[in-house]
Amino acid sequence: MLKSLFIAGTDTDVGKTYIAAGLAVAFRKMGIDVGVMKPFAAGRAEKKGYKSEDIVILSRAAKACDPEKLVNPQFFKIPASPYTAWKTLKTKPKISTILSSFKKLTKLHDMILVEGMGGIMTPILKNYYITNLIKEMKIPAVIVTRSKIGTVNHTIMTCKMCEKYKIPVKGIIINNFDDGYPIPELKRDLQNLTGIKVLGSIPFIKNMSDASLYRIFKKNIDLKTLLK
Repeated sequence: MLKSLFIAGTDTDVGKTYIAAGLAVAFRKMGIDVGVMKPFAAGRAEKKGYKSEDIVILSRAAKACDPEKLVNPQFFKIPASPYTAWKTLKTKPKISTILSSFKKLTKLHDMILVEGMGGIMTPILKNYYITNLIKEMKIPAVIVTRSKIGTVNHTIMTCKMCEKYKIPVKGIIINNFDDGYPIPELKRDLQNLTGIKVLGSIPFIKNMSDASLYRIFKKNIDLKTLLK
């Protein structure tokens, strides 16, 4: 059994879904039966199929059609953290359900790509964050960051929190869709400052087809390190 991966972000809207989708396509094309999961999702519900648009994208990429209760155990109808949704909607986040759904998914596939929600310290309950969830899942994280100015601060803080919670980090992936740092400089600085390998950077993706994603991820990302 391959080790599942938690796709964590330095912030919200850093492109975790697209990185997870690209990895799902790449691994599938390499002959790996990959499943996907987004424990918590929020926002406007899709009219058909899965409520979460992220799960629609991820499932299509993995060519997986697992039940919604496993791939997205909790969906909140407001764009907010699980903690804020709990306090506003009176819907308490169910950690045990998340963990049992993850366990069931690991029995159905070779590996699971779990996409987080927001940044790594997004609150789920009081004193229970995304970091706690990764720790309980007992899987390593991949940190998705961006190229705009300010990303070094966000990335260092994210890596420090992983260190504090003893979460192994497989590497950092830079989503290069903002104007900001030149990528070679950013890669150099992030590796020197965090001691964590930068696995590559992904340019803005216009074409989300299988062939396009596979080509881009195979060319730009150190996939072998992720599968070790």
